[in-house]
Amino acid sequence: MFKCNCFLILIFSSLSGFSQQMTISRMKAELEKSPNSPLYVKEILKKKFRLDTVMVTRTSHFNSLADSLAYKGEIKKVYGPYNIHGIRFLVQILAKLPNTFYRVSQIYIDTSVFRYRVADSIGKSILTRINNKQDDFGHLAQTYSMGGESATKGDLGWVAKGTLVPTIEHEVERRKKGEVFFVWTSNGLHIIKKTEDPKQDNGVALMMRIFL
Repeated sequence: MFKCNCFLILIFSSLSGFSQQMTISRMKAELEKSPNSPLYVKEILKKKFRLDTVMVTRTSHFNSLADSLAYKGEIKKVYGPYNIHGIRFLVQILAKLPNTFYRVSQIYIDTSVFRYRVADSIGKSILTRINNKQDDFGHLAQTYSMGGESATKGDLGWVAKGTLVPTIEHEVERRKKGEVFFVWTSNGLHIIKKTEDPKQDNGVALMMRIFL
């Protein structure tokens, strides 16, 4: 029994020394092969780690490294090292779950700038021009929209379910592809176009940060 314990201690000591000398590339390769990455990080690498659940809000125009990796990253693959605010770390994608995404475009009229009647008049004029095929949605968005989407001709891209304003999401769900309609919110008037039918895509990822 005593010999067995010594043997186990010797193996563990060797692994500890191995982890200290391991290069970043070798560490990444070993993590990708491991059937239980968090346990490997804790017991063999002796590194601190954190598990993060990241929601993908859009499939383009990412807000951060986290949601970009959550959408684009491959399960089990290790990315990095990254250095943010002096903290170096690797990121491994552990799992992904799907979500529903809507493709919509918007022309936004801000009622903190225009009174309700003026915003309503502008909105009706825009809708009439679209319905009568006097102008297209993209050009009108560039001309009138008071949000950042004016730079993309109104296109908001594929937006995850649960991230749109509830009143807008409710209308998007019940409308047909290609429909253009009004939605009033506390922020103003939103002229929305349902550009595509909904689709399922990568919506949530479980990721592990390994601090170096």
